[in-house]
Amino acid sequence: MITSTTNKQVKYVSSLVKKARARREEDLFVAEGLRMCQEIPPERLAALYLSESVSRTPEGRELAGRTSRVEVVSDEVFRALSDTQSPQGILALVRQYHYTLEDAARTSRDGGGPALIMVLERLQDPGNLGTILRAGEGAGVTGVLMDRETADIYNPKVIRSTMGSILRVPFCYTEDLHRDLAALKEKGVTLFAAHLEGKRSYDQEDYTGDTAFLIGNEANGLSDGTARLADTYIRIPMEGAVESLNAAVASAVLMFEAARQRRR
Repeated sequence: MITSTTNKQVKYVSSLVKKARARREEDLFVAEGLRMCQEIPPERLAALYLSESVSRTPEGRELAGRTSRVEVVSDEVFRALSDTQSPQGILALVRQYHYTLEDAARTSRDGGGPALIMVLERLQDPGNLGTILRAGEGAGVTGVLMDRETADIYNPKVIRSTMGSILRVPFCYTEDLHRDLAALKEKGVTLFAAHLEGKRSYDQEDYTGDTAFLIGNEANGLSDGTARLADTYIRIPMEGAVESLNAAVASAVLMFEAARQRRR
């Protein structure tokens, strides 16, 4: 059992929690909590860390049986490892996913049903990013496309916010967002930009075909260059003095309107 916060393994895990560069170099990310760790496919589970108290529970023993690399640490050390204020005593190192643009942006021309793609530009808040993945899975999103200025999807705060959707929703960072949006348009995907200059309400458009929603930075919205690529600007009508919704809430409204139309 590991009882010191100066242990090499503890320092290694801490670097993965805190540093995006370490996560990229090791090709791993950190997931915490019983439910999240239960959902990790066995082939993705690189290592499991259990607090001493959790290691004695039926849940801890069941999880420990899923991988050959299990480390038990004292409860005090686990609190130092964890990125949460009230840790559950279960932490996993998970092998990262590597989707291609084709995985995250499949269209009806590639076979299957119509696309429902979330395109995120310069989104900075990890909670927003994670919530978009979680809500997206619920709404039937087929993929998420992000520019390089968007937050690290493997940030522990993003992972927690996804509530497991990180394990199931295809996603991809693009080196050239404008190029890839143009390619989507060539494949018949209609690009809808959530924009304050939108003239039509979001519920007046048809999202039953191949569809992508463009969502911009929390403070500044979409860049002018990206917004110009949209086929249509849409808006979410507001009552009262509220001008707009945050990125995650606006995304959820749009995604579930698309889901509603497709259920019809």
